[in-house]
Amino acid sequence: MVYTPQSENRSPSPAESMSLSALLDPALLQAARSIYRTYYEVHPDEVQRPIGIAIDRFTLRGKLIFGNKPILLPQECFVPLNQIEPALR
Repeated sequence: MVYTPQSENRSPSPAESMSLSALLDPALLQAARSIYRTYYEVHPDEVQRPIGIAIDRFTLRGKLIFGNKPILLPQECFVPLNQIEPALR
C-alpha cells in the first residue's frame, strides 16, 4: 500500500473551482483590466502596485487589493495582476 497525502488526492473545492473558472471568463478579465487601467490613469505616480483585483462575478464591480492575501465575499473572485497586465502592454 502506498501512502499519498490527502492534499495530492483531493479535488478542488467548489470555491477553488469557481475562482479558476471565473478567471477564464472574458467579461471578468475585461472588467478587471478596465478597473486597473482607470486606477493607473488616475494614479500614475503611485509606487505601490496592487497584487490583483477582487471582482464581483455578477455586477463586475471590483476593488484593487494591495495586501498579501485577498479576503473575498462569496460572489467575488480574485484576478491576479499577472492575468491583467500582459494584455495591457
